[in-house]
Amino acid sequence: MGIEIERKFLVTGDGWRAAAREVVPMAQGYLNDLAAMDTGAMKASVRVRIAGDEAFLNLKSRELGHTRQEFDYPIPVEDARGLLALSVGGLVDKRRHYVEYEGHLWEVDEFLGENAGLVVAEIELASADAAFAKPEWIGAEVTDSTRYYNLALATRPYSQWTEAERAGSVASAH
Repeated sequence: MGIEIERKFLVTGDGWRAAAREVVPMAQGYLNDLAAMDTGAMKASVRVRIAGDEAFLNLKSRELGHTRQEFDYPIPVEDARGLLALSVGGLVDKRRHYVEYEGHLWEVDEFLGENAGLVVAEIELASADAAFAKPEWIGAEVTDSTRYYNLALATRPYSQWTEAERAGSVASAH
């Protein structure tokens, strides 16, 4: 069983761009929706992702916070395209920028389409209490705010958020 320990932050400014060592375009969709997760009808999100010239089927347990079960399986790109056509809600399009900072890899997601304007950074850690340095472009932590989860962005994209939600002054909303 795979365990993911991940922290998610808003990004401020463009200081990360020059440090990005690689950029990968990604399109992803979900075969279940946020409502199924919120009601408990399903206990894991089921995601299909095309990342560059590779594709994956991913299952991630629904647990608030930084630690979740995660299972990731490579699949043929043509299969992924077919599964994306079955997605519930919208597709999430983004560019993932890989940025090394003081011994850790940060994944900076620059969202496109209906989520344009949103930029978040994630860091995967070996343990929940692992120490890490925050680059100057890291803003508020949003690990526990479900509206920043990609599943939520597929259901209710950033373009539909209120100004208060964008400013972070409203509790997690879908």
